[in-house]
Amino acid sequence: MNEQLVVHEQTTLVQRRLEQFQRDNARVIARYFGPEAQGGDSLVRVIRAFLEYSPQTRRYEWAMTQKRFASRHRDFARVLRRFFARLVRWLVTSGHVDLQQAVQNLPERDQLLLASYVTAEYSVESAAFFNPSIVPHPSQEGLPPGYLRFIMSFRATGEGHISSVVFRSGVLDEQARMILDPVSPYISTPVVETHRKYDKELFARKLQELNAWGSFTGDVIQRLQNQFTRDELEEAIRSADELAYSADREHAVRAMRWLAESNYTISFDDEEDVCERVIFPVSDAEAHGIEDARFVRFTDDDGDSTYYATYTAYSGSSLSIQLIETEDFRRFDICTLNGPAIINKGMALFPRRINGDYCMLGRQDGQSITLSRSRHLHFWYEWQPIIQPREPWEIIKMGNCGSPIETPAGWLVLTHGIGPVRRYCIGAALLDLDHPERVIGRLKKPLIEPLESEREGYVPNVVYTCGALNHNGVLIIPYAMSDTRSGVASVKTDDLIAQLLSDGP
Repeated sequence: MNEQLVVHEQTTLVQRRLEQFQRDNARVIARYFGPEAQGGDSLVRVIRAFLEYSPQTRRYEWAMTQKRFASRHRDFARVLRRFFARLVRWLVTSGHVDLQQAVQNLPERDQLLLASYVTAEYSVESAAFFNPSIVPHPSQEGLPPGYLRFIMSFRATGEGHISSVVFRSGVLDEQARMILDPVSPYISTPVVETHRKYDKELFARKLQELNAWGSFTGDVIQRLQNQFTRDELEEAIRSADELAYSADREHAVRAMRWLAESNYTISFDDEEDVCERVIFPVSDAEAHGIEDARFVRFTDDDGDSTYYATYTAYSGSSLSIQLIETEDFRRFDICTLNGPAIINKGMALFPRRINGDYCMLGRQDGQSITLSRSRHLHFWYEWQPIIQPREPWEIIKMGNCGSPIETPAGWLVLTHGIGPVRRYCIGAALLDLDHPERVIGRLKKPLIEPLESEREGYVPNVVYTCGALNHNGVLIIPYAMSDTRSGVASVKTDDLIAQLLSDGP
């Protein structure tokens, strides 16, 4: 008996737009290339040799350094001042007091030149530019009726496969046409705020979740004020270290320092455009990448809005899930998420509470889309599978493609599925508004699958997004093409929902 061949082709609902976002190798940040990178002994040798140069030699070398590099950064001298201060701190802590005094007595021009020897340029977009998300801009002032200003985030990857978060901005007009803002030639990293305050109760609870609680940890925490800084934590560790404790002390110290380092605050200067800001790895937990940030504008029960993004931090050997919080895309708080439900990649927060709970999509079982609920944003303990692989194009495993979008018909969720030859397609599902564990619609065919023109790149045969935006009845979907560049697709929201309800759960 002949079997009938059933071919699931892409739906005809979606339209590709002309906008494309390409990587730009010329946009470079200045990274600190200090003793950790080039070795303490080597750096001491360089400093001693530098101090032997004549004033004329240093003057000429500074002029040439400015000529070669100043035009590539918005404020090259400010970056060098920051790196010079880090170099001086290292000289003090490493016991090279003679060198510290010598370099601080140099003219500022020579200090800046010396700082250039602990500076390296890094092209954050040189390898890949992909996995975008889109949210409304915090400021909508001065726009005509029906227009919406937006911010897009992208995962940018450079040398060594280190991922960071970069931004673009623009406006959607009343017909959901996209008007992009010019992209600055500059890009820069933020200042890490060294006097961030930690909440003692929250810090202690996170230590307990890390299985780092013991007599030594309790003594350290007891010595801290309700709000404390990193320096005060180190002082409490030193004070408690004078006492005798069991072997849990070393593990506890590592855990406390890791936790403090992984929860930090960064800020950019006001004059830097949003497209000039790059969130680059700071802590050891994310040293090899900040991956796939899924931004969402979250509205709390009192009407206040905050932007959150869940992302995967990659240390080089292990993964952890972290959270970005911001109100203005200028100052960002980064924190760890904790609990047994914080496993695997690809978590996405709902844009509001449901029945008093924070809700989040994930993939804790490694193959299905799951739903988690929690009363505290930082702690997650439970999950349940709600969408499991079914169609041939998603049978290997599934995941979300960003935070759910609220519509009168239900929560609209973009999904991704992996099929033959690990080909990624984008699908969609519809969840009940009050009971998001209930699936009320699910596309049988992919919404977006890689065209022939989209399948070649850094990772072939992949289309992927980290978040879409509903504007004036049109769903705007920025999506990556094989991890190399990104484009934009759109679909009428009502047409997509009608197809979802027609296909059924």
